[in-house]
This record gives sequence, C-alpha cells and structure tokens, in this order.
Amino acid sequence: MKNVPNTKLGKMYKEHIQHILDKDIDALLDQYTDDALLISSFSKKPVIYKGRERINEHMQGILGIDGLETDIVFWAETEDPETLMITEQITMTVDGEKSEMRFADSWVLKDGKIAIHFAGMVQHPDGSLA
Repeated sequence: MKNVPNTKLGKMYKEHIQHILDKDIDALLDQYTDDALLISSFSKKPVIYKGRERINEHMQGILGIDGLETDIVFWAETEDPETLMITEQITMTVDGEKSEMRFADSWVLKDGKIAIHFAGMVQHPDGSLA
C-alpha cells in the first residue's frame, strides 16, 4: 500500500486492504454497519447491495484475488460527518492473470463503521473508462 496517510481512516483503509489480502470476509464485513449500503460499478452498470448478507455476496469476489497492490492517487477525509474519498491505482492477480485498473472509493461512516460505500471503478481491467 502506497501513499496512505497516518490517520484514523488511513488505519481503517489499511485494515480493509489487509482483510482482502487475507481473504477474511468476516473481518471485512465487520467494518460495515449491519444495514450498510454498497453501490458498485465493477460490472459497468450499477449494482446495489444493502445489508450484511448482500454485501457478503459482493465480497465473495475477493476470494479469487491472489495479489493486490494499491497506490493512493487522491485522498480526502472529513471528521463531521466522517467520510473518506479516494482514487487508487490497483494491480491484482486473478487466475494467474495480472490486471491493472483504477478505483474511486468513497465511504460514509456511522459510529466508526462504513454505512455507505460507493465502490467505483474508473478504469476497468480492459482499459475502458467508466
């Protein structure tokens, strides 16, 4: 992980990525509120997941990741309300194939947990832009 600031949300982000690397979906889900909302653009169309069980479905995709490197390109956070907005350059290996893409993630936290997660892909592995 590159360019992650030494802040409360920086620590939470590092834990988030480590849970992905460890394929620890339960620990990852514990970072979310029970009624969290995750909006994903990974499949090039909006997919909305609400609640722990549905977000768990989304997180199953991490089981296929063999390597993950993140480089933060843009980082902004606020304290009241507690939010995070980032853009990250991602390199990952899935099924032996290395992919590069760019994500734009935003979190809105409630009581220290992610209540809303905008999981956006800015550049897909095929090079196309969102």
